[in-house]
Amino acid sequence: MTAKLYCFGESGNAYKAALTMTLAGYDWEPVFVDFFRGETRSPEYLALNEMGEAPVFVEGDVTLTQSGLIQMHIAEKTGKLMEGDRNEILRWLFWDNHKGSSQFGALRFIMNFLPEEKRPQAAIQWLSGRAQAALKTLERHLESREWMAGDAPTLADTACCGYLYYPEPFGFERTNFPAISAWLDRIAALPGWKHPYDMMPGNPADRA
Repeated sequence: MTAKLYCFGESGNAYKAALTMTLAGYDWEPVFVDFFRGETRSPEYLALNEMGEAPVFVEGDVTLTQSGLIQMHIAEKTGKLMEGDRNEILRWLFWDNHKGSSQFGALRFIMNFLPEEKRPQAAIQWLSGRAQAALKTLERHLESREWMAGDAPTLADTACCGYLYYPEPFGFERTNFPAISAWLDRIAALPGWKHPYDMMPGNPADRA
């Protein structure tokens, strides 16, 4: 049975789940969610996920939401991407959800996907400080290691990289973070890796 991932290319959270399934060799296919035209607020979608968010994982009678849960489900089913210290893997998985992607995703959305006249400058300034602090934490951690948690890629890597391949600016310049940049190159060299806009349907160019 092929799992379905309700997703769209612009979503870094959806990319975490998609990349995890791909690197784990899990059989899945994308189902496009038209987020920018309000699909996640429709009654039909809210019946699928009351939180009104993507991604949503559906396989048979199993429906899962929240990227971290989907990642854990795939790792537990395949036995992959959990090699090493489980506590360390989960520590960075939860860090990303609270300190990493939560800042990166919100800032990127405000700076690139809201109409310019609706972009709250105070929020941009505040989130920019938070995002830079998170990036500095990630950079320091990766200066002395190749992977986030152990000697091989894990869920910690597929979580923490979720928003860092996108071209839309939010204060992340790879030249300013050489350890992160080298780590992103290592992930991109893994068999099956694709850029989020190639792995999932949906791209800002589609709406241009």
